[in-house]
Amino acid sequence: MHKLIRELIRLYLAPGTPPESLAPRIAGQAGDLVDLAAPDGTVRALVIPFRTMREGEDRHWTFLCEVANALQADLDLPAPAVSVSGSDGYGLWLSLAVPIPSALAQEFIGLLRLAYFPDVKVQPDDAATSVALPPCLNTATGKWAAFIHPGMGASFAEDSGLEMAPPLGGQVGFLEGLHSIDAAQFAAALALLRARQKPVAAGVPTPVAAPPGLLLKDATLEDIVAYLHAKQIEPTFRHLIRGG
Repeated sequence: MHKLIRELIRLYLAPGTPPESLAPRIAGQAGDLVDLAAPDGTVRALVIPFRTMREGEDRHWTFLCEVANALQADLDLPAPAVSVSGSDGYGLWLSLAVPIPSALAQEFIGLLRLAYFPDVKVQPDDAATSVALPPCLNTATGKWAAFIHPGMGASFAEDSGLEMAPPLGGQVGFLEGLHSIDAAQFAAALALLRARQKPVAAGVPTPVAAPPGLLLKDATLEDIVAYLHAKQIEPTFRHLIRGG
């Protein structure tokens, strides 16, 4: 089994996925869609598309950067993978250690949109289980979908695909250091996103969770910033993935 296939199965595919089913796709000899769902309807991958919004603009890349950073800085989740679709934009790939129902995946993506990218339209089937799993040849455009280094992303703003198949070793390199979201991390992030959608009573400030080690029951935002500065941590995380 090629190491790339092992990484794809480790991160995104249902347990028991036959490795031989992926080989033709990686070689560009099969269709570009793959079903991420297990027979019981659960999924191990969340894929958030950021499609081209208007010719000549790169706002979809900027939105992806903001969401990728928020996943790590705000929700304390592992870094996601980034891909170009081969047609009309980018994809953000989240791996789950424990499968979840596809309906819960749809809710999670919807909550993320409300919290971080409300101006980006999300189609009802964006959490559907049939997706173009990179690397694969987009049969409509003739270009390749592929995982990319986040630092390369802005260069694909106007051309979201590769003319040639990406080197398999490079694709492995983009995936092998990634980690899946464990059950506790996902539950905590989901609870936080749900809580943010609840109305806050007039005049009552939204509570801010204190970082571990900050032993103040009613810590204010100023307390938290002062604590982070004392630890030589700058509470600005936009540098995680650069938009330019």
